[in-house]
Amino acid sequence: MNEQQQGKGQGTRGGGKGDAFVTAITSQGEDYSRWYLDVVLRAELADYTPGLKGCMTIRPYGYAIWERIQQLLDARLKATGHVNAYFPLFIPESLLMKEAEHVEGFAPEVAWVTHGGKEKLEERLAIRPTSEVIIGTMYAKWLQSWRDLPILINQWANIVRWEKVTRPFLRTTEFLWQEGHTVHETEPEAEEETLKILGVYKEFVETELAMPVIEGRKSDAEKFAGAAKTYSIEALMGDGRALQAGTSHNLGQNFAKAFEIKFQGRDKVEQHAWTTSWGVSTRLIGGLIMVHGDDSGLVLPPNIAPYQVVIVPIPRGDWRETVLPHAQAIKEQLVAAGVRVMLDDRDAYTPGWKFAEWEMRGVPVRLEIGPKDIEKQQVVLARRDTREKQFVPMDGLSVYVQGWLTDIQATLLARATQVREERTHYTESYDEFKTLMAGARPGFVYAPWCDDADVEARVKTETQATIRNYPFVAPSAEGKTCFVTGRPATVMACFAKAY
Repeated sequence: MNEQQQGKGQGTRGGGKGDAFVTAITSQGEDYSRWYLDVVLRAELADYTPGLKGCMTIRPYGYAIWERIQQLLDARLKATGHVNAYFPLFIPESLLMKEAEHVEGFAPEVAWVTHGGKEKLEERLAIRPTSEVIIGTMYAKWLQSWRDLPILINQWANIVRWEKVTRPFLRTTEFLWQEGHTVHETEPEAEEETLKILGVYKEFVETELAMPVIEGRKSDAEKFAGAAKTYSIEALMGDGRALQAGTSHNLGQNFAKAFEIKFQGRDKVEQHAWTTSWGVSTRLIGGLIMVHGDDSGLVLPPNIAPYQVVIVPIPRGDWRETVLPHAQAIKEQLVAAGVRVMLDDRDAYTPGWKFAEWEMRGVPVRLEIGPKDIEKQQVVLARRDTREKQFVPMDGLSVYVQGWLTDIQATLLARATQVREERTHYTESYDEFKTLMAGARPGFVYAPWCDDADVEARVKTETQATIRNYPFVAPSAEGKTCFVTGRPATVMACFAKAY
């Protein structure tokens, strides 16, 4: 069944042939996982690729969202002194094996190339599951003196991890990301870099994606393989599960020693460097869908939306000669004001069909204009987030639209923050913890914790909940006892079921 054959149209103006719409989306309450997949497919963000299990094709609309993420985050990284480069997709097996803990952590997910054409390779090549190895090898070649430091390089790339369970954007065999890899003279400088990038991620995700996050340090059991410390930002999805939205790793000297990343210090003594790595990926698009989406589809924050406004002309009579020129003039006016605009002048579909389609695609503002609106020198504006509609004069329209976009961005962040707060709990009782995690939408649970990996594994087995991080901002654990063991608590942990 194709898109035009499913469901019924919506909207107050238009009707008749062409109103059949793309979607009968499963409601979130009925089946949240099915709802998510319906939105991904029917909003044309991505599609399954025949014959490639776990892989997705990112469609133009989905890729346009990724391009916005790239543009906005790339500008922030460059503003902090980082530059972009590109490193090979393939990693010789002998290089990968140099850092034992790292290899062990990724071994189940590594895809291998064994043949080139018909010839068997002398050495297997790993398809990068992450690039610490190949980049570390190059840094060892380039670095000579403390004067060469810091090295601050980022790359935008694709990654392959042979996942057993996949879901578009959230977890796929191949995905897109950025990965930064830096080298520093001292341990404090590496730690400063790690936390600086975590802060960049937090500000970016909250400001541009309107997605509130909790920043903190990962437990040793959850940290990146081979890292000294891992920090993360964690977001809460609409179904009460957590999504790791970004990570920043202080690698200490582990990779520097494994790959001989050394330099002559200020004291003329050769020493190993201190390194970091960090990244976010296309799973942010999955987060966008689940944080803001509703039963009608996507709800995109204006800052990240490919189109901030869609103009839908209302066809009456010879509308291409009467209405369309006004719609085009309004588009030009909005574009000149810096607004991203789509003018939907397709003849094949009625306004009702178009209203529903662009609602599905999450465009923040819909602008309707028909013959009567032209007579009155006004347009109709409709908000995707609240569905509010208003008649707005054409005079001063750009300023009014920009004000709406700013308000929608702030409203989405406030709404998502409120939902997170309502689904954030505190407990000192393991029985209560298990009850919370057994709920339909469990949310975040803060609890005093003894930092014991064996007990952490037990909690995961018994409840499917994991420690998302030790939040920087949290109730104090001082004087508390661990909610599981009763032993003195050393830290406040944030638990959740996660994607």
